[in-house]
Amino acid sequence: MHNSSIKTARLAAGLLLAAATSLSFAAEPKIAVTDLTYEEKVSEYFRVVSASSKSSVKASSSERETPNTYSSRDRINAKSESSYYEAEGTYTWIDRGELRNYTADLKGAMLKGGGVRLVQARPYSGPATEKIHDIIGRIKQGFYPGADYVLFGTVSNIAFRQETMQLPGTSSFTGILSLDLVADFSLINTKTYEVKAAFSASGSGQDTKIVSRPGDRVVFNRGKVISETSKSLAETAYAELMSQFGVPRTARTTPALSGTPGSMQPVEVQRNEPVTVYK
Repeated sequence: MHNSSIKTARLAAGLLLAAATSLSFAAEPKIAVTDLTYEEKVSEYFRVVSASSKSSVKASSSERETPNTYSSRDRINAKSESSYYEAEGTYTWIDRGELRNYTADLKGAMLKGGGVRLVQARPYSGPATEKIHDIIGRIKQGFYPGADYVLFGTVSNIAFRQETMQLPGTSSFTGILSLDLVADFSLINTKTYEVKAAFSASGSGQDTKIVSRPGDRVVFNRGKVISETSKSLAETAYAELMSQFGVPRTARTTPALSGTPGSMQPVEVQRNEPVTVYK
């Protein structure tokens, strides 16, 4: 009879835990993360030189002779044309698109940290015009089915830097390739189009090589630099998102059902706190 009571209690505790976990997951907002949109002014110097020439010569002659007279006629017609054109200046245009290398780590941080659920977003496939920034238009077109919110990010600054530094007391020096990335994020409600969070996040990475002789070729690991930048950007962005959105972090693991009923810890269902609206 005692064993039966223990089994019943464990079963009830398990059902309670499963129900609480289900309620917790159901309460977690579903977020779609877009690729980072960028817009950059690109300038390119140009110089054009064009020269051409054309000439033609026509000649004719005639003679006439009679028993009493003699005459001759010569005609020459020459024509020459030439042209020269030169122009130089700077051609400027706006380059727009999406960077798809810097959001995977952010999605991973959101999955590991908890508090939200991820929904797969459709990548932007339209022309690279100003409409690429129209996130409300994308929501209306159904790019984020099932999402409660969309985390939209745009690049405000991205720059690679390559530097050298002499090592004291030696002829060697270090070569450094670094990348700095700053992105602006907005969390938008897909039903009301309200901005629920807005923040900037930065990431950086670098690769360092030691060069023993001047003139030696240095090959930097650009993949390592981009990976470090992506990871540091993800940490900063996730921390800001959780701080502003007001969603507590939860562990995504289920404790084992072991021990006696008295050793079971009560399960707390995480609830969303009021959020601050940024317009």
